[in-house]
Amino acid sequence: MISENDQKLATLILEHSTEVQKGHNVMVQLIGLNGIDLLRALVEQIRQKGAHPFIKIEDADTQRILIENGDEEFWKNQASVDQLPLMKQMDAFIGIRASQNIYENSQASKEANKAYSEHFLKPVHFDERVNNTNWCIMRYPSAAFAMNAKMPTRAFADFYYDACLVDYAQLEEAMKPLEKRLRATDEIHLKGEGTDIKFSVKEQNWVPCFGKRNIPDGELFTSPVLDSVNGVISYAPSVYQGKPFEFVKLEVKDGVVTGFDSSNNEALKDILDTDEGARRFGEFSFGLNPVIESPMYDILFDEKIYGSNHLTLGKDYEVAPNGNSSNIHWDLVCIGADVYLDGELVRKGRKFVADDLKGLNPEELL
Repeated sequence: MISENDQKLATLILEHSTEVQKGHNVMVQLIGLNGIDLLRALVEQIRQKGAHPFIKIEDADTQRILIENGDEEFWKNQASVDQLPLMKQMDAFIGIRASQNIYENSQASKEANKAYSEHFLKPVHFDERVNNTNWCIMRYPSAAFAMNAKMPTRAFADFYYDACLVDYAQLEEAMKPLEKRLRATDEIHLKGEGTDIKFSVKEQNWVPCFGKRNIPDGELFTSPVLDSVNGVISYAPSVYQGKPFEFVKLEVKDGVVTGFDSSNNEALKDILDTDEGARRFGEFSFGLNPVIESPMYDILFDEKIYGSNHLTLGKDYEVAPNGNSSNIHWDLVCIGADVYLDGELVRKGRKFVADDLKGLNPEELL
């Protein structure tokens, strides 16, 4: 029996996020079997719309074996024979991440991760899926996911659906004053504990996100002018390439990371040495989801934390470019820094203080 919440989530994904129409080809990828009910709800509704689902169910442990043992030749073959030709025929892509263990790939070597990123993720997902399909990615609740959030399983499930099913039309409207300000802004300054960093966003494009590409959603992003980033920034706990980081602190000079500290410096150095663009920043964003309060080692949630910003290492997005190219895109999150736009304080800690932006505070949205 498919739950009412999964039916609602499937409807949101198909009608709002990916706008699936009759005749569309829709790839639905499920990693881990935990999200099978959402997959079934999606397939049922896709067929009701007269669209064509293409189903890929992947076992997380098998995927770990492939990543650990894959090399350049293997991933080029995987992309060219199967995944890329199929992705090129898709109108929409829906990715359900239902793996039970976020550290599954933590033992993959630097070389293995680079081969996978450069010869599979980049051509299939970063270049083709991101730029040429209506796509949406989400996690799915589980006891393991609840444990990372430090919540009881049942309470976490309630939180999950509340965060995913926020009123995106209301959030879209509330973002407009901030977007207007940001489009007229030159310099952004973040200042807080362990953070004092400035950069320019002059004439950069801003993209409001209200349930179109990620579920849950709630962010407003751009990319910084590439060589303008200067200062220090401290980030909340994060997991990247299956490797945990309890904290990350970066020192930046003229857009390039020149110094760093973290709970796992060996792994951080490997990531920063992936390529030249890995030490530069490809995205800057405001987190604006009023339900999400604390980090839970999952970037699809953590980057939406209200009162947060992420200044992302690696590749930019074509929709808001700054010229940075990389095989990584790591959305590291800074929570609760004061935000100044051209010298004006607009957010104090986690709450907006400018009158025209107070509608983005959680008490106004819930």
